[in-house]
Amino acid sequence: MKKEGLFGKIFLVLLGLYLIIPFALTLIYSLFVEWTGILPTGFTLRNYAGLFGDMEFWTSIGRTLILCAVSVLFTIALLLLAMYVVVVVDRRLSQVMQFVCMIPYALQGVILSISVISLYSGSSTFLSNRMLMLFGAYTILVLPYIYQGIRNSMNAINASMLIQAAEMMGCGRFRAYLQVVLPNIFSGILVSALLAESIVFGDFVLANNIAGNNYQNIQVFLNRKMFTSSGLASAIVVIIFLVVFLITGLVLKLQKKEAKEK
Repeated sequence: MKKEGLFGKIFLVLLGLYLIIPFALTLIYSLFVEWTGILPTGFTLRNYAGLFGDMEFWTSIGRTLILCAVSVLFTIALLLLAMYVVVVVDRRLSQVMQFVCMIPYALQGVILSISVISLYSGSSTFLSNRMLMLFGAYTILVLPYIYQGIRNSMNAINASMLIQAAEMMGCGRFRAYLQVVLPNIFSGILVSALLAESIVFGDFVLANNIAGNNYQNIQVFLNRKMFTSSGLASAIVVIIFLVVFLITGLVLKLQKKEAKEK
């Protein structure tokens, strides 16, 4: 047993090193002028100084955060209303809803962007607006991740039983759903939202194919800088990694807190 435990620890350490080496090398490359030999030369912070002083960089960060917030909040609102129907009206609809919510797993990236453009770009309605298409595409992209989190949270608290108990005390179904069920699954909703935001934050294909430079997010900004300065591009990658790392850490902390409360 001790040998198996030691082997497991060694494996985890090696796996951690394997995963952290690309980030460490990118960080080192962003802090030096050149790296043509075995060791880098010319330590400098000019890449980060130039980046933090670039208004275009902050604008791309802001646009990415707006994309994250709008798409995630809209998806959560739709799913919570749909889950109310599943929990209260007919639980048999859960299988249909699960199937629909899992479809985006097979429609990510180029397939999703081309499908959205082909379907709406030629129409004469307001849906032909590239910005609306982009926000709608991200709403579809994060759908399965948010759905899984909300569904698992509702199953964990037995939402149907809570609503039935509230009804016995004279509370209406929708009011019970709002005041009893949703507060009990708030941490699960928050975890799902943070996970979905990290996915939107790291996406390039949808933003580039649908909006391009008309609405430049951080990934499109990174793609442009790759052709001008590799050191600056490395600094952007480091910042993106740190942001996603902080989001992931917050998600794990909330999950741990929720597990302790249960």
